[in-house]
Amino acid sequence: MNNGKTEQIGEREYEMVELLRKLNMNRSVALVLACLSTGEEVTSRSIEKKAGLRQPEVSIAMRYLCDNNWIEVREEKKTEGKGRPVKLYKLVVPLEYIIQRIENDVMYQKLSVLESIERLKSLT
Repeated sequence: MNNGKTEQIGEREYEMVELLRKLNMNRSVALVLACLSTGEEVTSRSIEKKAGLRQPEVSIAMRYLCDNNWIEVREEKKTEGKGRPVKLYKLVVPLEYIIQRIENDVMYQKLSVLESIERLKSLT
């Protein structure tokens, strides 16, 4: 688990976010994915601080990542005080797998566009 360090997003992560955004990934999802790319288990709160996101943005991004089976969620009871358990998130697939999925999606989209262009040509 991240031991309280909440540094800002680094150059590597920032470049990753920029590239994911160019591939039409949602900004919040890209930021959260960059925060999880180290492979460490991190709290929602540390992602909020590191990525500069609000809690609802992190939750929406996590839902997308969960729906794709890319992350694991674990709850840990607080050691002090009351309140909800702390949620911990961890990437459970290699980043290379996610990149491959994105590549496949982009290739499919490009092929679909090219097929539409060819169809248009045949109609003229």
